[in-house]
Amino acid sequence: MSGKILMKGNIAIAEGAMDAGCKFYAGYPITPQNEIPEYMSKRMPEAGGVFMQAESELISINLVFGASAAGARAMTTSSSPGMSLMQEGISYMAGCELPGVLVNVMRGGPGLGNIAPSQSDYFQAVKPGHGDFRMITLAPSNIQEMYDFTFEAFDLADKYRNPVMILTDGLLGQMMETIELKSGRKPLNPRPASEWALTGAKGREPRKILSLLMKPGELEAHNYELWKKYDAMKKAEVRYELTGAENGYDNLIVAFGSVARTSKGVIKESGNLKAALFRPISLWPFPYAELKEAAKKAKKVFVFEMNMGQMVEDVRLAVQDDSKVEFFGRPGGGLPSQEELLAFMKGKVK
Repeated sequence: MSGKILMKGNIAIAEGAMDAGCKFYAGYPITPQNEIPEYMSKRMPEAGGVFMQAESELISINLVFGASAAGARAMTTSSSPGMSLMQEGISYMAGCELPGVLVNVMRGGPGLGNIAPSQSDYFQAVKPGHGDFRMITLAPSNIQEMYDFTFEAFDLADKYRNPVMILTDGLLGQMMETIELKSGRKPLNPRPASEWALTGAKGREPRKILSLLMKPGELEAHNYELWKKYDAMKKAEVRYELTGAENGYDNLIVAFGSVARTSKGVIKESGNLKAALFRPISLWPFPYAELKEAAKKAKKVFVFEMNMGQMVEDVRLAVQDDSKVEFFGRPGGGLPSQEELLAFMKGKVK
């Protein structure tokens, strides 16, 4: 499939995975991401891949673990409480240095919550699981990015032999936009699986993939090596977008995903408020230095989220001036409107 096409966000994720050469998909139904496994159940056999509907999210992530260990490009998708169940497996993959793509189409929480869009999983994406690990987390804000970032996530996962997450929400997952498909691109895959995967030991030394390191000091040394890799990610994979800053600004909005879309409308209507938008695209590694520089030019920094304040903690670390940061959030599936955000800004700017 190629060319421009009207496509739903969840399907764009699936097509991005197909174009990236995904050969194994495992998942379990949960709204609002159900179009992805349904679509992958048709597309994977067409591409000579394997689709499995697992018994649960726990099984899904462990099936992805196994497929990745065997050298396959593998993906699973879920929504907030489902991704919570996968946290142990994600930590195991990071500990074993296994690549894989994870997609979280967030819904309202906590608990089972509801099926409305939310951004309440920022913490579990950028500060994930147990055991001192990290993973690149990309946050699309339109359907083209849902497709492009999924494609790119497979390359990043292979490059660093590490899980990579696409963090999106039910609004983007269900939205339709015209996007350009780019089938035929060649994955970069700079670190071929043939160098490390468990593909049979005939004619070579056996390999081991494990994260259980019991000898004194062995696990500590392994963690130091992992941290070198995370430092390399922090240097090379920081991404962000600065919009509306061409003629200077007094107020800087910081938002990601769906709220960043709404915030672009706020900028257009901001008039004398002179607002610009800083959109972190890589939520981890977070663009601390870039945001700090952008915030120096603003009198106020406004953080808008669909939660009670998660990314705002990283924004405060970057800005290093709490008195300058104003937060507006709506939890539990609440969608802030352009008018609501603009009124909040006007109320805070004297």
